[in-house]
Amino acid sequence: MTTERTTQPTPGGKPTGRPARRTAQRLSAQNTGLLLAVALFVVVIGVYLALYGARQGALPGGFELTSTVNNATPLIFAALGQAFVVLTGGLDLSVGGLMDLTNSVAATHMHDSAGSIALWGAVILLIGAGTGLVNGVLVAYGRLQPILVTLGTLAILQGLALKVLPQPGGTVPAGLTHLVAHPDRPYGLAVVALAGLIWFVVRRTPLGVSAYAIGNDRQAARAGGIRVQRMTVLVYVTSGVLVAAGGLLLAAATTGGDATSGDVFTLTSIAAVVVGGVSLFGGRGNGVGAIIGAFVLTILINVLFFAHIDPLYEPLAEGLFLILAAALTALLGILLRRVLRTTKEFGR
Repeated sequence: MTTERTTQPTPGGKPTGRPARRTAQRLSAQNTGLLLAVALFVVVIGVYLALYGARQGALPGGFELTSTVNNATPLIFAALGQAFVVLTGGLDLSVGGLMDLTNSVAATHMHDSAGSIALWGAVILLIGAGTGLVNGVLVAYGRLQPILVTLGTLAILQGLALKVLPQPGGTVPAGLTHLVAHPDRPYGLAVVALAGLIWFVVRRTPLGVSAYAIGNDRQAARAGGIRVQRMTVLVYVTSGVLVAAGGLLLAAATTGGDATSGDVFTLTSIAAVVVGGVSLFGGRGNGVGAIIGAFVLTILINVLFFAHIDPLYEPLAEGLFLILAAALTALLGILLRRVLRTTKEFGR
């Protein structure tokens, strides 16, 4: 004999409790990566504050916090651009080369005037759009693998960056630095807010919806009326613009140029996406998670420093952290899906 479980109605005739709980569980399962990214962010912040307090005898002040935000903003834009590509099921390895080139152009051609900053800022964003256009056309219409295409453009961009700036040098206008990476004023927070705003706006446009649909099932997206090839190209163009903006922010933060300073962003942008809970299989994730992942990786460098980890072993520690974060995301997702499935079975 079995007992059927039903939701008890309220005096007004509406069910209570259980539907809301199921909705919460379903949302949790869909945003597992984002929830874990937030949890990792809280943990890393807590460890950083504890280590900083133990070493300095006080909590970090406004200058330290502002510096951390300014250091994170280039990676935030690089990770956000990477996230759009990953959502379609692709991977952009040209991020580092584009950061190299845009950083070099800013350091060698910008002058300290509003007109020059605006002009060359627009040129740098156009360079990003052009790079994304080439990548997108080759991937969407040429039917080439994203990794192969972007690996090729990475090499080309690195070569162009060295042509523009053979040796570290150049000067980034102080006006640009004061505008987006002022060392004493929290202008970097406005840059972070801009990145979040870009995500929320694009996510709700046909481009954002198409990116998720293409990543989930390309054939179904095409059957649903989405112009897969055109939208794929637009995704890569958007990504290129965001990464170019990251290169501009890198130049502003470092106040100088280096044709190799952006190389590290290829891997760190992917790492930020993974830590932020964006699935490398496509179709699942959140740009906010990528932004949080960028912050986690930036603060992790500070944690390793205050923990007296030998700089030679920092890549090892970062790699272990990344593997642990990916494993926890997968495990938590499995557990939440099981809980949701069990709840559905008992709620029948």
